[in-house]
Amino acid sequence: MAEEVANVARRVNATVEEGKDSLDLSDCKLVSFPDGVFKVLSSVAHNIRFITLAHNKMKVLSGKFFSIFSGLKELDLQGNVLTKLPETVAGMENLTSINLADNNFSIFPDKLTEIATLERINLEGNSITEIPVDKLSDMPALKVLNVQSNPLDSNSRSALQSAHRFETLSSSES
Repeated sequence: MAEEVANVARRVNATVEEGKDSLDLSDCKLVSFPDGVFKVLSSVAHNIRFITLAHNKMKVLSGKFFSIFSGLKELDLQGNVLTKLPETVAGMENLTSINLADNNFSIFPDKLTEIATLERINLEGNSITEIPVDKLSDMPALKVLNVQSNPLDSNSRSALQSAHRFETLSSSES
């Protein structure tokens, strides 16, 4: 445990000291985003554009996360155990890419459809059965939706097969 904490501290300090616009806390065995990290990053949080929290054990991401990192462009949460996102994700005015692959979502995170700048949504390898295709079609910037390896119902599958402004990556099996 002490080794993981030291690893997180090293990575966070490097981001602050080097003035980086990215924070990589992947493979740190995190179950949540550490509160202490918010304090350390408070002076530079507005400059951070890319965060990866991939391959941890995160069950939840607090609303505070999206408030603190409001300038975020890309967020990688692949390989965690998330089942939902906080409502505050809808306020991410700069977010262009979110990777939620290989988590435990059974319901499409609807608040994502409120982010006008979002270009790429990756939900591959979850347990989602229904996709809000109408709401996704109204997203002005959406280019790619990846819902491969999800048990989509027949309505969602057929709606995704019709023409859209965005590319859909999905499994075609029924």
